[in-house]
Amino acid sequence: MIKIIMIEDDEEIASLLKEYLLKFNMEIVNFKDAATGIEALKKYYFDILILDLTLPDMDGLEVCKIVSTASDMPIIISSARNDDTDIVSGLELGADDYVAKPYNPRELVARIRSVIRRNDKKSAEIIAKVFDVDESAMTVKKEGVVLDLTSAEYELFTMLFKNKGRVVSRDYILENSKTMNLESIDRSVDVIIGRLRKKISDDPKNPKYIKSIRGFGYKFDE
Repeated sequence: MIKIIMIEDDEEIASLLKEYLLKFNMEIVNFKDAATGIEALKKYYFDILILDLTLPDMDGLEVCKIVSTASDMPIIISSARNDDTDIVSGLELGADDYVAKPYNPRELVARIRSVIRRNDKKSAEIIAKVFDVDESAMTVKKEGVVLDLTSAEYELFTMLFKNKGRVVSRDYILENSKTMNLESIDRSVDVIIGRLRKKISDDPKNPKYIKSIRGFGYKFDE
């Protein structure tokens, strides 16, 4: 199921879209203001963001800038503000698509699928050049060489790898980990990240692959 975070203050629109998109195996979690939406992005995993521009506490373009700076998560702007300046600004700030209200919900479904497909293909082509994960053998190769990883290191690496280009929070890591104690403090994640960086030859002062995103978590990139 495609997990969608929506930041939209019109509850009627959000409710209608939530019901409609569920028919296409798409689940929407909506937030009425930017602040709570951004906090949710720090804690939980989503495949794509549907973003309104006219929000009660922050301009949607600023939200777009914040999210695109911290993550490669796909963003579709859905707004009644269909002025050319807003459209261009949104795309320049990192949005992948812009759909002007009112629109047919079926069009939004097609745009969501298209944006996610393009994003997944682009990420896979970039990362596959350096790393290869074999889940059946539980091994990670860097440029053809098998890395000597502990169970916790392997689990954390694959978690970041599968979410390549997107920020993964410490809370998400601990909640979805089988090898790390759920009661572990956040610092334990940092320790494993440090060991991983060393084993994949990633400079901790200027990391190329595993990047720390202040206030959000970690992002696997290249």
